[in-house]
Amino acid sequence: MDTPRKSLISKSTRNFVAAAKKMKPFNLFLIIHGYVYARWPYLYIGIGKGEHPLAKRFLPIITLFGRLFPSKRARDGVHSLDIASHTIADTYHGKALPLQTARELILIKEPINKPDLEHVVPYTQARAIILEHPDHIVALECPCRAAVEHPCTPIDVCLIVGEPFASFISEHQPQKSRWISQEEAVKILEEEDARGHVHHAFFKDAMLGRYYAICNCCSCCCGAMKAHHNHIPMLASSGYVAKIDHDLCLDCGTCHDYCQFSALHFDDQYTVQVDDELCMGCGICVSKCPQEAIELVLDPAKGVPLDVSSLV
Repeated sequence: MDTPRKSLISKSTRNFVAAAKKMKPFNLFLIIHGYVYARWPYLYIGIGKGEHPLAKRFLPIITLFGRLFPSKRARDGVHSLDIASHTIADTYHGKALPLQTARELILIKEPINKPDLEHVVPYTQARAIILEHPDHIVALECPCRAAVEHPCTPIDVCLIVGEPFASFISEHQPQKSRWISQEEAVKILEEEDARGHVHHAFFKDAMLGRYYAICNCCSCCCGAMKAHHNHIPMLASSGYVAKIDHDLCLDCGTCHDYCQFSALHFDDQYTVQVDDELCMGCGICVSKCPQEAIELVLDPAKGVPLDVSSLV
């Protein structure tokens, strides 16, 4: 009896392409882009951060692709100095999540199809939450931390969620990823929160235009946070801001030391104050305050929170 011929294309790749073909309008370039991004994430992100030895060599290629496949803003005749920044932010970005929201997002049991969350995720592209097999989760060694000489540890704290993403990463990065349960993923979130690292739900146009991961980010390693600090708007607020009860606050500075967004400062009276413009509502300061003097409050100016119960 003839032995069935093994396909040259892996199952996870076929599943990724099949899912991509359902996108409307169909975009072959995005499929190729997504394959490259997920197949070689360490090379891709290392070059993107400028920390890989090949970064300078790839810059002309990236520039050429930008000319061959201009952004919608460029096609519409927008040629402001910050067009490149907005192009990156619109197509690859994250939304800050307080720990409880991150937990709820990880613990979803049923498939979800929310194709356009314009109010929650304020970007022109990549703002869908379409979860297939939400319990399929892979812990991946963080490409941003891997690109740093002395990274924060542990390193396997990027959570790839749902299909076809989890299987694709597992199959193509077997030495740097592992399958975990939803409960194990929550434990990673809680441990990273205790270290003062911020949870972001990440979206990317080339990853089928939707949410595919929760990353646990530190400003010293994370490429998106570095871009954010350089005024490239790659991160969206949770929709909350921190509020300090000065009757309870002892001005010990613990919250200040843990803030990843430099949103806490001491005034002339050495009293801790919140810069609402810089605050992203991540909630790290809330859990770190020994006096329980900080809470997150809704701020309409910061956008709409991700309400997981409404997704379900």
